[in-house]
Amino acid sequence: MGVKALGRLLDVCTGIQTIADLAGQANTGFRVNMKNYGGVVAVLYANAVSAGTDTFVVDWQQHTALTGGTSADLDVITEWFVKFETTLDGDETWTRVTQSVASEISLTGATYSPVQLIMVSEITDDQLSDGYTHVSVDIADPGTGGTRVGGVLYLPYNLKVQRRLDLLPQPNAA
Repeated sequence: MGVKALGRLLDVCTGIQTIADLAGQANTGFRVNMKNYGGVVAVLYANAVSAGTDTFVVDWQQHTALTGGTSADLDVITEWFVKFETTLDGDETWTRVTQSVASEISLTGATYSPVQLIMVSEITDDQLSDGYTHVSVDIADPGTGGTRVGGVLYLPYNLKVQRRLDLLPQPNAA
C-alpha cells in the first residue's frame, strides 16, 4: 500500500489532551520539533461553556529545546479561522478573523463561550526566531466561568521526511 496524505503531507499529534475542563486551569501544550515539518496547524476543539462567558486565550510559544531551554512568545499570528454554532453538525462555514501581529488569539466570552467551536491557526518553520526549534500552543486559565470540555490537535504538514506511518519520526524527536 502506498503512502497517502498521512505520512507524506501531514502528521497528527496531541497538542493538549482532551480534558474535562479547559476552563479550570492553565493548559500547557506539548512541544513539536519543527526540524521535520514545514509548518504546524493547531486545531482547538471545544464544547460550549456550561456557565458564564470566559474568554479563552490560545498562545503560540517557541522553544529552544523539547524540555526546559528558553521559551518565548511566537508573535506571528495575524489571522485565524473558526467554526462555531450551538451544536456543530457539519453545516458551519469558516469565519476568518484578522488581528494585529501577536502570539495570542482571544476567543472572547460573549461570542465563543455559549457555543461549540473549532478554531485553527498555523505557523511555518521559517517564522521561528533564530535558535528556536520547537513550538507549542498553551491555553491560559480563563477565569471563573463554567466547565468546557476540549483539547488541541496539531497537524504538522509539509513533512521533510516522508515514510510509512510506522517509520515516521516522533513529533518531538531531536
